[in-house]
Amino acid sequence: MEWWQALILGIVEGLTEYLPVSSTGHLVLASWLLGLGETASKKEAVDSFNIVIQAGAIAAVLGLYRARVMQMCRGLMGKDTEGRRLAMNLVVAFLPAALLGPLLADRIEAELFAPWPVIGALFVGAWLMLAVAWNQTLLEGRSTKEIEDVDWRIALLIGFGQCVAMWPGTSRSMMTIVAALLLGLRAKAAAEFSFLLGLITLGAATCYSATKSGGTIITEFGWMPLIVGFVAATVSAALAVKWFVGFLTRHGLAPFGWYRLALAVGLAVLILMGWMEM
Repeated sequence: MEWWQALILGIVEGLTEYLPVSSTGHLVLASWLLGLGETASKKEAVDSFNIVIQAGAIAAVLGLYRARVMQMCRGLMGKDTEGRRLAMNLVVAFLPAALLGPLLADRIEAELFAPWPVIGALFVGAWLMLAVAWNQTLLEGRSTKEIEDVDWRIALLIGFGQCVAMWPGTSRSMMTIVAALLLGLRAKAAAEFSFLLGLITLGAATCYSATKSGGTIITEFGWMPLIVGFVAATVSAALAVKWFVGFLTRHGLAPFGWYRLALAVGLAVLILMGWMEM
């Protein structure tokens, strides 16, 4: 992997990790378009690289939401009741993925980390988002809860929604934000809960992948691509998150649904016409 390929993958990761468009799907497609993973060992290294550089996106949210993170730290030390409640709700939301993830990880990586499954997930997710957007008037009347109003039941249901995003191309952010909106959270609160939940979920996935395949990444690519990918993901994720919250509040999910639909159809046409090789 050349440094510029790592830079592209890092930017793609950062820009898409917290947007409801699927970072995994975009990274699978970007890796494919860049011609990476031509052998089995290199494909394993590329897939793991794409997960490990999520650490950059985690770092971005830790910086942007440091006040919330510190509140939760104080709560865990018994000094902030609301912070402790939020931290416990995030743990509850993480539990479904924590249980199912290790059981399904190898099968998902073997069968779904490929263009066609990703295109299918982009297509299905697009219609889900558009359906939610078309019912926005109904949701606006119900979406009154702030992040402080989340209880363990709401957190658990959001966690089950997150599990659907194990299908690459679905988008963890999309599923958690959509679930939160349907459960009555305001758009800004839904996005914030999704971002904070990502700290745990992405952190666990990054550590698991680094432990399992870190040696393979270093053997195949060396340290430089990891450093470049991490820095690029951190900077681009920080910019994307700051932009996204305001955009979601003003415009809702519809623009992202149309984008996903156009991307899925466009890629499918290119492949079927033989203009892109799988």
